[in-house]
Amino acid sequence: MIEAVGLTKRYGDKTAVYNLSFQVRPGAVTGFLGPNGSGKSTTMRMILGLDNPTSGAVTIGGYPYRKLPNAPRQVGALLDAKAVHGGRTARNHLLSLAQLSGIPARRVDEVLGVVGLQDVARKRSKGFSLGMGQRLGIAAALLGDPQVLLFDEPVNGLDPEGILWVRNLMRALAAEGRTVFVSSHLMSEMALTADHLIVIGRGQLLADMSVKDFISANSADFARVRTPDTEPQLREKLGTTLAEAGGHVLPEPDGALRVTGLPLPRISDLAHEAGVRLWELSPHQASLEEAYMRMTQAAVDYRSTVDQKAGLQQPLPPGAQPPMPVPGQGQPGWYAPPPPQQGGRPFAMPQPPAGPYGAPQPPGYGTPAAPGTESANPYAQQAQQPGSAQPTQQPVSAPQGVPAPQTLALGAAPAAPAAPQAPQAQPSAPAAQQTQTPGPASQGVPAPQTLALGAASAAPQAPAPQAQPPAPAAPQAAPAPQDQPPVPVPPQQAPAAAAPAPATAPADLTKPEDAR
Repeated sequence: MIEAVGLTKRYGDKTAVYNLSFQVRPGAVTGFLGPNGSGKSTTMRMILGLDNPTSGAVTIGGYPYRKLPNAPRQVGALLDAKAVHGGRTARNHLLSLAQLSGIPARRVDEVLGVVGLQDVARKRSKGFSLGMGQRLGIAAALLGDPQVLLFDEPVNGLDPEGILWVRNLMRALAAEGRTVFVSSHLMSEMALTADHLIVIGRGQLLADMSVKDFISANSADFARVRTPDTEPQLREKLGTTLAEAGGHVLPEPDGALRVTGLPLPRISDLAHEAGVRLWELSPHQASLEEAYMRMTQAAVDYRSTVDQKAGLQQPLPPGAQPPMPVPGQGQPGWYAPPPPQQGGRPFAMPQPPAGPYGAPQPPGYGTPAAPGTESANPYAQQAQQPGSAQPTQQPVSAPQGVPAPQTLALGAAPAAPAAPQAPQAQPSAPAAQQTQTPGPASQGVPAPQTLALGAASAAPQAPAPQAQPPAPAAPQAAPAPQDQPPVPVPPQQAPAAAAPAPATAPADLTKPEDAR
């Protein structure tokens, strides 16, 4: 057990601790709370004999620390996790402490496993993070298996898993009957870890009680009562009944009642006797942080002020309006809104990607076609109607030395009745080469190089009765047979409208005069 009686410490004209008396009992985790500069660290240093008190005394098990036989085997402490030689490895640091205290070397490996540093035992401590340094300091405190343990901010720098591990470690050590004295500024963590609290402010004792009693003494606990919203007369009746029984009733904005001065069972009995149905009857208790802030509000030495940013803000241009304050900014639970994107729509759908060369996609890109409609495909071939013929140019043999002509089908002819299959028309004799005046080509379609040579003069625009696929051009074609006359096309089977004449390229420059 740790016991302090009239403990006082002065540094010149500064009084760090004044007339401080308390007891830290074994079998429980005792939290040591107070604002910055209240004297917590100074008190711990006097407990460990590092500072001599100006007046008063503090003992551990009835003895001052310096008079304890083999003190490192009875008291373990973590005051400064960085009080380590950076050039030593974690194991060598603990090994040196063990040799100074007569602790076996095998204990070093045991505590390294307890704190989870067995994988970095051979690494130098100067490369450790803050959390790893905290684990190494806890290992040094556990090295002698002491009955009294002091920790100053043991969870500083630890991750959530490490904080949970420290919490369970403290409670396990206290359950073994050890004396655990923990100083921390994390109120939420102390509410889950500590069983008893010692609170000081400006070096003086403010509270020495259990956590539950501390919260009850420094916060206003109340009961929240709600009656049916459709029957407001019941709420008025219940409020009058509770006030007559000695309770203090305050209405809340949502229609509920806040009741203080009466326990919950008494409120339930009074509502039952008055014939009032309850929709809600719940206790509300303040947190340890709220109770601590209420108690230490007058003992805080360091208070922050509003940042005025004097001389740092740029003057507004003439006619400009100052920015409007954001509602709720600076209050608890406030979060900045997301930055405007997509023209002020933070969650707008992405725009369709651009075309192959940066051009925008068609209007229907990325959306399904309406029922009964089909999207236009510029590369799809036009479907051929049943019974219709597609006019094609029949390849003919070219004179020797002249390259084979190339043809291009620009469109399909209108539908016409199917004609009986007939032999392919062949010219009786090579006709004179005809030169046609080149016409304007269709927009976006390259003009064919030459026009078919040697075509018959009769019915030049009549399509063939049956469409035939174009045959590959040979380097040197054989002359056409002379005994097959051309087959005339019946007038009644001709299409209603002839296909438009294809645009032609410049005339064949096979003659010398054409070349000139």
